[in-house]
Amino acid sequence: MELFEAINTRRSIRSYTDKPVTDDILRRILAAGMMAPSAGNEQPWEFIIIRERNRLRAISQSHPHAEMVQHAQAAILACGNMDRVTHGEFWVQDLAAATQNMLLAAHALGLGSVWVGVHPREQRVADLRKVIPLPERIVPFALLPVGYPGEEKASRDRFSSSRIHMEKW
Repeated sequence: MELFEAINTRRSIRSYTDKPVTDDILRRILAAGMMAPSAGNEQPWEFIIIRERNRLRAISQSHPHAEMVQHAQAAILACGNMDRVTHGEFWVQDLAAATQNMLLAAHALGLGSVWVGVHPREQRVADLRKVIPLPERIVPFALLPVGYPGEEKASRDRFSSSRIHMEKW
């Protein structure tokens, strides 16, 4: 899939089929995430692949916007490793860039996903830590359920010239 087609047609998919997602496909998605830019090239990310059905179900029950996770074939938990952070709060931007790369890669590979936000909501972080034990210095940032789409969503043109300002407001 061509880059602009992927950007223009990627949608948040919350319904998945039972078709398995291979380890190779997950690796390709993760590799795309790791190609994201990061402040000072610190690459503060860590990723956890979650396939265990009980964990996926527990996440869907503990997060207020994650019902779809229990139906995904896998989920990727993107985390910030605070031991790698030397540029302060820029780790959040780094993880956001990695998350967007993974969403686009999943779409380009024919899969669906959706960005399920975790950080900075303290309760979501705490609840996720109950399901996925993490070292204290690892902060769960976002969860991406992954699967073959069980729904189709039309793309929309979101370009708005009214939001562009030249040189001044």
